[in-house]
Amino acid sequence: QVQLVESGGGLVRPGGSLRLSCAASGFTLDNYAIGWFRQAPGKEREGVSCISSSDGRTYYLDSVKGRFTISRDNAKNTVYLQMNSLKPEDTAVYYCGAAPRCYDQQDYWGQGTQVTVSS
Repeated sequence: QVQLVESGGGLVRPGGSLRLSCAASGFTLDNYAIGWFRQAPGKEREGVSCISSSDGRTYYLDSVKGRFTISRDNAKNTVYLQMNSLKPEDTAVYYCGAAPRCYDQQDYWGQGTQVTVSS
């Protein structure tokens, strides 16, 4: 069964850090570009970051550049999103998705993990 499972979300204070994980089963992650997306209440889903499969190139939403880092561990079939200096506006449900290339339509989606940044 093809599956993406996110973990690592939670409640954190402004300025804090979290590391999200996106683990794949049923397929090999390194054949796909993996993206992180988020959706806040009342807002549309937006792309946060992506790492390509071919050359490992990374992409970031402007508002998270310098604070978030995406990486992949092909041996563990897992992609990570390290989030530092978190702000209340980062609060959202975070999803990972797999696509042939970054900016392509996603072939697979995870179920999401909640990130809440609040004092």
